[in-house]
Amino acid sequence: MPEPVDLAYPFQGRWLTQNSPADRVPSHGTTLFATAYAIDFVPVDATGRTAPVRVGTLLRPEPADRFPGFGRPLLAPASGTVVAVHDRAPDHDAFRGLPSVRYALTQRRRVDAGWEGLAGNHVLIELPEGPVVAICHLQRGSVLVTPGQQVAIGEALGRCGNSGNSTEPHVHLQAIDHPDVRRAAPVPLTFAGRLPRNGEIVDPEG
Repeated sequence: MPEPVDLAYPFQGRWLTQNSPADRVPSHGTTLFATAYAIDFVPVDATGRTAPVRVGTLLRPEPADRFPGFGRPLLAPASGTVVAVHDRAPDHDAFRGLPSVRYALTQRRRVDAGWEGLAGNHVLIELPEGPVVAICHLQRGSVLVTPGQQVAIGEALGRCGNSGNSTEPHVHLQAIDHPDVRRAAPVPLTFAGRLPRNGEIVDPEG
C-alpha cells in the first residue's frame, strides 16, 4: 500500500462520514476510477441530520436545496496546483427511499459517461509531493479556481452540490497518483493523521 497523503478537512461545520476506507476497502465497493480509498462527507445540521424526512420523502425526489449542506463552502484540503476543473454539470434532485432505488438502477449510464459522469463538478489539486486530490460533487457554477492556479490549504474552492453520481448533497474526496484519472492508481488518505469511520460526525472547529 502506498504511503497515505495527509489532508485537512475541506470544510467547516458538522459533516457525517460515509463510505470510509477505515471500514472497508474498496470503500465504495469498486476500484473503478481509482476510488478504492475514496471517502464521502455529508453535511448535517446541529442535530446530526440532513433534510427532515417528510411524508413524500420515501416516494418522490426532493429538491437539493432542501438539504442543509447544499451550497456550503468547500475548501482546499492541501496546498498545490489546480490541474483540472469541471463546473458545468447540473445539480439534480436528491433521492431517498424508493427514488434512491430507481436512481441506483440508472448508475450504468453515469459510469458509461466516464469520470465526469460520476464526479460531477470537481476540482483536482496536484500536491508538491506528487499525489493529486479530487474534490467532487460541487454545486454548478460555484467553482472559484482555474487550472494552473496555485491554492493554499483552506482556500475557497466552491460549494457543496449534488452533481454527478450523488443521492444527496455531499463531498467526495479521493487521492490518486496521476492527474489523468483513467490512468491513475488510488492513494490512501488521512485527515490530521487519522481516518474517521462510517457514522462519525466530523467538525474541524469542534
